[in-house]
Amino acid sequence: MGELIPLFPLGRPLFPGVVLPLQIFEPRYRRLMGDLMALPEHDDHRFFGVVAIRQGWEVEHVAPAAALYDIGCAARLRRVQPQPDGGFRIVTVGGERFRLLDVVVGDDPPYLQGEVEWLAEEEAAEEAAGDAEAVADGPALWVPPADDLSASVARGSLDVLAQGVGRLFTRYVAEVSALGAGASGDGAEAAVRLAAAADDPAALSWLVASSALLTTEDRQALLAESATRRRLAAESRLLRRELTLLQTLGAVPAPLQQFASPMTVN
Repeated sequence: MGELIPLFPLGRPLFPGVVLPLQIFEPRYRRLMGDLMALPEHDDHRFFGVVAIRQGWEVEHVAPAAALYDIGCAARLRRVQPQPDGGFRIVTVGGERFRLLDVVVGDDPPYLQGEVEWLAEEEAAEEAAGDAEAVADGPALWVPPADDLSASVARGSLDVLAQGVGRLFTRYVAEVSALGAGASGDGAEAAVRLAAAADDPAALSWLVASSALLTTEDRQALLAESATRRRLAAESRLLRRELTLLQTLGAVPAPLQQFASPMTVN
């Protein structure tokens, strides 16, 4: 049995450390805000789970568990501003990732709930495995060094990978800005965020995942990747692909979701 948490389906995934502002107006989610605000201000449970809706499937028209991706991210409340009409303007920040095991639908509370297992420990374990793989992937005659040197080599390779992704992302933002499309925010904002994440490979990986103009499927695959090293490697491939498309087409491909009917339940 996993932990039961409130769910908030959206058209795209949320990533750890990424700011997500929302306007809450639907009655069931007004109730959710009321339930969360009733908790003490610093209670660890003042959050809800954001899960992305599968393209073309509306939660109201199919079984919720089938309509939602199975990897989501906690959205932790940072600011709540009640509105005169009874709604709320809120600011959340992405927290821990989770795997959705089951969806609970009921009348009280009226919003969806999910039975989840948290992936933080899995991420740490897989990251350690990724470091070991990086060292093991050396030349056939490689002799394993002492543990501290091994960790240094692994960390160094991760930093090199992160620097490469940072350079690719800088080129990508410049190309998108030149075409007048803009990633999530303009080029100047993206540059500031990139500088802030430059020394943190995990933060950089989440920045790229949330900012690049990728499909929901691509974003979801990045969210599901537990090891920072493998996530950055995937982003390196995606950014190279997107740069090739930008330079070949001279235009930014529009995500397919743009042509679909609205899917968010709020």
